[in-house]
Amino acid sequence: MMFLINPNKFNKAADFLIKPILVLSIILFSLGLLFSFYLSPEDYQQGSTVRIMYVHVPSAWLALLTYAIMTLYSIAALAFRIPFGFIINTAVAPIGGIFTLICIISGSFWGKPMWGTWWVWDARLTSVAILFIIYLVIIFMNLSFENRVVREKVVAIFVLVGSINLPIVKFSVDWWNTLHQPATISKLSKPNIDPSMMIPLIIMTFAFAMIGLVIAILRIKTEIISRKSNLG
Repeated sequence: MMFLINPNKFNKAADFLIKPILVLSIILFSLGLLFSFYLSPEDYQQGSTVRIMYVHVPSAWLALLTYAIMTLYSIAALAFRIPFGFIINTAVAPIGGIFTLICIISGSFWGKPMWGTWWVWDARLTSVAILFIIYLVIIFMNLSFENRVVREKVVAIFVLVGSINLPIVKFSVDWWNTLHQPATISKLSKPNIDPSMMIPLIIMTFAFAMIGLVIAILRIKTEIISRKSNLG
């Protein structure tokens, strides 16, 4: 597991894994589209609009997961002085930002026919919008500071402060009255979703995850090369 904290070992593992992951992402995405558009039934209330779920939900989950990963690596970098954590923060922040943007846009397209409006300032939507702003601030800070050491520490601290928003995003539909529906999938209860919809949702989630992982690997490798060239 040293490849998760060591740049040299990461590069070796990445060179070995990136092609299989890329092939797997293409297969999963193709299967996900097939299930979503041709094998998944229309909802009795939402009709074909429900298929937006297969983009919206995976992007939402991965937006949160990406930030959680950045939080863990920020702790590793600051508390345990593992520099690879700073590399992760720089490399994956734009990926998390894109997932969050996809979540917001797809949610707006889903909300318009269901709620009659593109956007409402309820707890879930507002907290996700804040998450997107946090990602933008992180990206901006990574491009602004000339002193790399100072920049990395400031970004890592900001990531930890911003992590307060994660449980708010997750539990906002439980803590406040909101137009957004509660979670349909929970580890503590039976999912409130038919298997004919659950299967494509799971496939699309893994497809999005594999696509994000491929991009992350490429960005991390680029960041490692950039830092080595600057040191050289």
